[in-house]
Amino acid sequence: MNNPLIRKLEQFTRLSGSDRTILDELASTGIRRLSARRDLVREGEKPRAINLMLDGWAFRYKMLEDGRRQIISFFLPGDLCDLNIYLLREMDHSIAALTPLTFCEIPRDTFEQVTERPRIVQALWWDSLVAAAIQREWTVNLGQRNALERISHLICELFFRIRGVGLNDDTSFFCPITQNDLAEATGMTSVHVNRTLQELRGRGLVHWKGKQVEIPDLGALCQLALFNQNYLHLDREGAHLDAND
Repeated sequence: MNNPLIRKLEQFTRLSGSDRTILDELASTGIRRLSARRDLVREGEKPRAINLMLDGWAFRYKMLEDGRRQIISFFLPGDLCDLNIYLLREMDHSIAALTPLTFCEIPRDTFEQVTERPRIVQALWWDSLVAAAIQREWTVNLGQRNALERISHLICELFFRIRGVGLNDDTSFFCPITQNDLAEATGMTSVHVNRTLQELRGRGLVHWKGKQVEIPDLGALCQLALFNQNYLHLDREGAHLDAND
């Protein structure tokens, strides 16, 4: 089984064979499918399960009473939605499918069995810390970076996250995000996003055609974005936890 959760967690540490077997079993039960642009869970609902993204993209968002929406994170294959979900009485945000989505619902008792594996628990802690680090970086993006830096930084982040689960090549990746999605994720207007993407294209840094993004010079784009990938913690920081069985 091609399990994106295993690929993601092994960015932190090498899992044992039995760890991988358990995670494969986890990802093969309770599988659900959802059409694009449909809500997976809505604000105010009682959360039922942890959702593991298997194929497709999703996003987390907050909606204001007047209909304005802020996208506050993107979910990629291998991402778990809210490990602390069982502590919540009701959801304080919504999650929707960006593309046709395949995911699995993990019941509480099943997840508790998985957390009996120490190395998996350590890797899940790493995953939660990275998610928090990404939110901090998004706050900086909204508060301090200019338009070029905001868009460039988000593109760089997505590139490295997608590469971490083996879904891109050296210079390009599939990206189903629309210009309106970009606007709602970066606090810009769609018109401003369009102009910014045109400028990046003019500089030869980003070619966004349909749902394919090409980055001819990743180093230059990272420099423009003031991007430092250290917050993604992709350098096997848990290597000392490696073990074989």
